Amino acid sequence: VQKMSVDWVKEYPGAITVCDAQGIILYMNERAIKVLSGDGKTLVGQNLLECHPEPARTKLAEMLQTQLPNTYTIEKNGIKKMIHQSPWFSGGQYSGFVELSVEIPFSMPHFVRKPKV
Repeated sequence: VQKMSVDWVKEYPGAITVCDAQGIILYMNERAIKVLSGDGKTLVGQNLLECHPEPARTKLAEMLQTQLPNTYTIEKNGIKKMIHQSPWFSGGQYSGFVELSVEIPFSMPHFVRKPKV
């Protein structure tokens, strides 16, 4: 079995951003830097609450406290994206949030899988 490195995250075509439990950005992959910073500079070290206007700032602060995931779709500049924000844990200890932002088609199939009996 081939061992897998986590280097794939760096060039993953969706934006991946990781923050700690206080909202300090710990990691951004290349796509997140390109999409979120505007000028190509990383936002690592900044508080994500300062990067968002209301009402998103209040929602994020609530998520950091409650540790509840959040998933939604958005459309911006003619591109539709799915945003998934989920808590991450290290050694069973709540450590912050991971945000995945992935471009999706405006129309896409939806499948309902039935369990094998």
